Amino acid sequence: MTDTIAAIATPYGAGGIGVIRISGPGAEQIALALFSPTRVPAEKTLHLASHRAVHGYILDGPDVVDEVIVLPMKGPRSYTAEDVVEIQAHSGSIVLRRILGLVFGLGARPADPGEFTKRAFLNGRIDLTQAEAVADIINA
Repeated sequence: MTDTIAAIATPYGAGGIGVIRISGPGAEQIALALFSPTRVPAEKTLHLASHRAVHGYILDGPDVVDEVIVLPMKGPRSYTAEDVVEIQAHSGSIVLRRILGLVFGLGARPADPGEFTKRAFLNGRIDLTQAEAVADIINA
């Protein structure tokens, strides 16, 4: 896949933490554009190591949007077998939608329903039976 997709991966109001998932070739660059390990923007040469959670902040210019954990996963060692970044933020819908809007503003597009699983299937990460099982659980 040549495009980068993003969506809120957790149901609204179901817990204290909400997850925004970004998948595709631009996932890490988008996350790096928004993420800072400090509360203020600064010149930084930050590298996100795969499968290592990093604490910090999502910034919109000089404004702190939320305190977050960022979890990058380099493909093919991710659910979709692509580069994936999960942003774990506070679960309020306003916060999650604001972060998602920033992600879209940096080039990601909204994921279609089931698109993360579709990419996992097309990239050979899961088989058809597993993809159908995911769909059944979501629709239960």
